[in-house]
This record gives sequence, structure tokens and C-alpha cells, in this order.
Amino acid sequence: MARPGFNNPVFQPQGAYGTSLQPPAQAGYGQQSGQFPQQAQGQQAYPGYAQPGMTPAQQAGIEGAYAAPPADAVDTGRMTVEDSVIKTVMLFAAMLVTAVIGWMWTLGGALSTAAVAPDDISMVPWIIGALGGFVLAMVNIFKKSPSAPLIFAYALFEGLFVGGISAYFEFIFPGVVMQATLATVAVFAVTLALFASGKVRATKKATKVFMIAMFGYLAFSLLNVVLMWTGVNDNAFGLRSMEVFGIPLGVIIGVFVVIMAAYSLVLDFDQIQQGVRNGAPRKYGWQGAFGIMVTVVWLYVEILRIAAIFSSSD
Repeated sequence: MARPGFNNPVFQPQGAYGTSLQPPAQAGYGQQSGQFPQQAQGQQAYPGYAQPGMTPAQQAGIEGAYAAPPADAVDTGRMTVEDSVIKTVMLFAAMLVTAVIGWMWTLGGALSTAAVAPDDISMVPWIIGALGGFVLAMVNIFKKSPSAPLIFAYALFEGLFVGGISAYFEFIFPGVVMQATLATVAVFAVTLALFASGKVRATKKATKVFMIAMFGYLAFSLLNVVLMWTGVNDNAFGLRSMEVFGIPLGVIIGVFVVIMAAYSLVLDFDQIQQGVRNGAPRKYGWQGAFGIMVTVVWLYVEILRIAAIFSSSD
């Protein structure tokens, strides 16, 4: 999910700050900066011929250095797409572990909702996960330098939240978790394919519209929560349960939110791509992975809610 942490120069297009993040080219052995390999303090360095005052071992070492392939991003400790993918997979694997724990905890130790009584349902795991995940999300968003332990801690709390809320919705509306999971994977895959093909890109204008829509949605969500907590609206999904031309308002808003989440994924992919192009330090791959996880969890919860609203209206 696009967030303030990505305003870091390492994720900006090259030239946006007037400098390049790539390290300056280093002079070869015995060279001054700006000299060609054959010009080292006035000496002519011809491969295969020993230079004055050099042993054969030293000469062989220099020739080997010139013949060696150039260092790649991994060798220089720079961010790569492959490394960011690995970090993302690791985070989701960690989240999956605690999601199973959150699921079973919510269902009173059971894996299936079939034999669970209403009194066995516990909301504790996903409340703990939501609160812990929110705090750690804020810390990671505004932290100047990414921290792998803090990001992993966020993934673990998010697992409790996702597993717990999924079990709760599955108990009330059987089948919605599978629907939401498949839909989330489909949206992610299509968005990634479109971005990889170059057919979808993040633009300043679209991002500005996205941010305005995001603030509007947050205001609506906050109002809905307040109305539900105060008892002004006692519907299962609050204002989302209202119907517009026979369609639940939550479904209409949910479709737009899914589109917003898909664009947020585009921003995440674009920012990782910019970080790689700018030669950002390898640790920023964790920040890119964190952004993808935030967006995917948001996308999943929104689709889960849409599926639940449809099920409740049957």
C-alpha cells in the first residue's frame, strides 16, 4: 500500500532529487579517478607484461581483477526484484503460520466451523492482531530506515487478525473465505501481469485521485464505525447494509475500494522498480515487501466483506 515511507528518495524516479544513488565508479588499482585502465599515474599497464617493482603474483592479481565480470546488484548490496520477491514470500509465510493459530483460537481450537458452537467463538485473536498490526504498521510506515524484525512482527500480528476474522466470517457465512481468497489472488495476479507488461503504470494524476479517494473512504469508514458503536445504525454492516437501487451500499463502495487497492498494488510494484533502478540498499526490499503485504491484506478484507454482504442478503 502506498504510504509516506515511500517518499524516501530511494524510491523516487532518477533525477528527481538531482543526484544519483548509484555509487561513483571506483578507480582501478593504481589509478586516479577519471583515468583509463591503461593510465595509472603515467604508467602504461599492458596485460601480460609485468610492471616495474611488481611481483608476478601482484601482476596476476591485477590481470584477474580486470578480467573478472562486473559486480552485480547482489554483490554490491543493492536492492533487486528477485530479493524483494523472496522477502515478500517470507513475510506471507510468517503471516500464514499465525493465521492458522488465529483461526483455531477463534474457533476454540477447531479447524472446521462445522462442529463449533456460537459460545466457542472468540474475537480476542483478531482484536489483538488488529491492534498490534496497526501499531506496528504506523511504526514501519514512518520509520526512516526499514527494520526486518519490526516488519516480521507486523506480519505475525496480521496473521492473527486475518486468521481470526476469516474464521469469524466463515462461521457466520460459510464459503466466504474461499471466495475472498480466490478473488484476492485473481486481482493480485491480473494487476501484476498488467504492470509487468507495461499496460498499467502509476501516474501523478491517478495517484492524486487515489489519495483523495482514500481519505474519503477513511472518513466514511470512521463514520460507519461511530454510528454502529453508538447504536444509531444497528445493521450488521452499518451504512454498508443500506441499499441503492436494490444493491447494498457496501457492495457498491466495495467495488471501488477493490479498484483502489489494485492501484495501490501498482504503486507498490512501481516503487520497488524505482528502488531497483536507483540502486537502493538491499534492506529497502523489506520496505517494498511490507507495502505489498499491507495492500494485499486490505484487498482481502474488503473482498471478504463484499462476499459476506452478498451472503447476508440471500
